[in-house]
Amino acid sequence: MNTTITAAFVQQFHDGFVAANEQKESRFESKVINRGSITGSSFTANDMGTIEMNAVTNRYGDTEWSIPDVGTRQALMADYDLAVPVDQFDLPKLIANPQGDYLQRCLAAVQRKKDAVIYAALKGNALRKTDESGSFAAQALPAGQVIAAGGTGFTKAKIIQTKKLFRTNEADEHNGEELYMAYDAGMLEDILTDTTLTSADFMAVKMLQEGNISGKWMGFNWVPYELLSGTSTKTAVAWAKSAAHVGTAMMGMVDIGPRRDKRNLIQIYVPMSIGSVRVNEYKVVTIDYVV
Repeated sequence: MNTTITAAFVQQFHDGFVAANEQKESRFESKVINRGSITGSSFTANDMGTIEMNAVTNRYGDTEWSIPDVGTRQALMADYDLAVPVDQFDLPKLIANPQGDYLQRCLAAVQRKKDAVIYAALKGNALRKTDESGSFAAQALPAGQVIAAGGTGFTKAKIIQTKKLFRTNEADEHNGEELYMAYDAGMLEDILTDTTLTSADFMAVKMLQEGNISGKWMGFNWVPYELLSGTSTKTAVAWAKSAAHVGTAMMGMVDIGPRRDKRNLIQIYVPMSIGSVRVNEYKVVTIDYVV
């Protein structure tokens, strides 16, 4: 009996799901200008250049006009969706109810897509026109706003050069701007292994203790983002909050219901439309680095 009694032992079954590691919240949406809910297939943002005073050399001479460069940017709304099925026949076979966990995975995917669209807008081409009857043309980042990899990783010199560009362009904290830098694990490794950066002169003791560069450092708010583009060479981006606009539609229109054409399985459906556009090339810097 002392050996056969073990056949009657019971087993505790899990009544939930252990979710895979993932980014659950948008890290960029609050760090650009949010236009809120958009109605239409696109939205626009206007930009204006600077003008300077003219010396008056003839008291009765003709007026000299100064006309700033003015343009209109266009953000096209792109549509995305996500549909997840939950088979009715599976539900009575599980102690765990997957619907709530599936929905949380869907909402996390929405937040990551927001960041992907904003990231692409910051570093990519912006549609711009300067005449009402003209057409929109692609506006790329100027070469001076692009820091090349130069065969090196993410270095102190690149951080300093980036900060210098924002100061040169009057696009830093002295003009009321909040600056951000997106970083990934590779950049973190380069920073923490640079002895000049991890000295007391460059990095706070608390940051050294935690091995974390989140928060404000060297003039930037550091934002973790593991989906930087590139393979052997990746592209980081630094920006001022007013450098780009973002707008969304169909947010909150999550539908959970039966699909009668699919044996009444439960479908979780999450739609979203989103658009983003850069509005000032001199408030964005891209930094390439070798992985």
